[in-house]
Amino acid sequence: KGVRQHFKPEEHGLERGFRLTVPQEALLKLLWCLSVSVDGGVIPGVGIDCCVIPLRHGGLSLVQTTDFFYPLVEDPYMMGRIACANVLSDLYAMGITECDNMLMLLSVSQKMNDKDRERVMPLMIRGFRDAAEEGGTSVTGGQTVINPWIIIGGVASVVCQPNEFIMPHGAVPGDVLVLTKPLGTQVAVNAHQWLDQPERWNKIKLVITKEEVKEAYQEAMFSMATLNRTAAGLMHKFQAHAATDVTGFGLLGHANNLAAQQRNEVAFVIHNLPIIAKMAAISKACGNLFNLVQGTSAETSGGLLVCLPREQAAKFCSEMKSQSSGGQGVAGGAWIIGIVEKGDRRARIIDKPRIIEVPPRGSQATNQDNSSISPTPSPNLS
Repeated sequence: KGVRQHFKPEEHGLERGFRLTVPQEALLKLLWCLSVSVDGGVIPGVGIDCCVIPLRHGGLSLVQTTDFFYPLVEDPYMMGRIACANVLSDLYAMGITECDNMLMLLSVSQKMNDKDRERVMPLMIRGFRDAAEEGGTSVTGGQTVINPWIIIGGVASVVCQPNEFIMPHGAVPGDVLVLTKPLGTQVAVNAHQWLDQPERWNKIKLVITKEEVKEAYQEAMFSMATLNRTAAGLMHKFQAHAATDVTGFGLLGHANNLAAQQRNEVAFVIHNLPIIAKMAAISKACGNLFNLVQGTSAETSGGLLVCLPREQAAKFCSEMKSQSSGGQGVAGGAWIIGIVEKGDRRARIIDKPRIIEVPPRGSQATNQDNSSISPTPSPNLS
């Protein structure tokens, strides 16, 4: 079978920026009808990473989240790990480090033959289970269906006391924005697919080698499979005021959503963009197809965007690096990317953000200084 060509909306009479996914603004409006009021107030959930449900038993809340998506890497085991990490990240974004239970949602493709299904699906299940165990929890059930497409995801649940989670609405002017994983996972995955598509590869081969694409793809895969649990624990130690995880709406989309949740009238200003090495150049070579530097490129199982007191941000980054294995590449990542100032509860990226090229782990490139607050821009890649 031939490789399906990249979808070009303009060839079908659609706008160049058309996306089949529901726009963020429309999605939030649709979800708002699910809001539940208790004692005159709305239960947190719509617009934030998890629902927080006060239980009948005094002082306890059920915190719960769910997510699922289609495979995006070739390794079934790693895909299972990525799916689990992505689900757990919603809990970690609220500073929750423990999960009481996980369920797995799995759709088996009806197009797979028996041999492929019997080999692939157990690997995906094992990857999901192993990541759950790494997070200190277990998978106790779920739902499996037959579908035209493979889908994997899950549900994560925990019963918490108030001191175990950090509501994402306490940012104040003067806070610093920190990101715990670099951007560019979507670009890396697509570039890897383009190695077998000459028409696409010819557009980027002048800015990156095939070996660099393979290294970036491996880095993206391991980054997506890495739990944000360490960052969640450090949010408490360094008095984080708010956080979210960066996924499908991209850095700017999630930053905007987090800014909108704040009790204080604040705005987020992003000066620095840590990006997997060469991915910004690929995005530019494609005519900004991904809008990576503009902040709307989708990420999968991305890092936490955390609002920290200014005096704590560098310490947070330093400890993130020291607690990682080896301190190289993504594994050692935490970058100060911007500031919180008085404003209209929105986020923006400055016109010429500083691009921090994050080398793949194990590469010979020198690691960047993660604790720099300097907003000095680099050459513009937008």
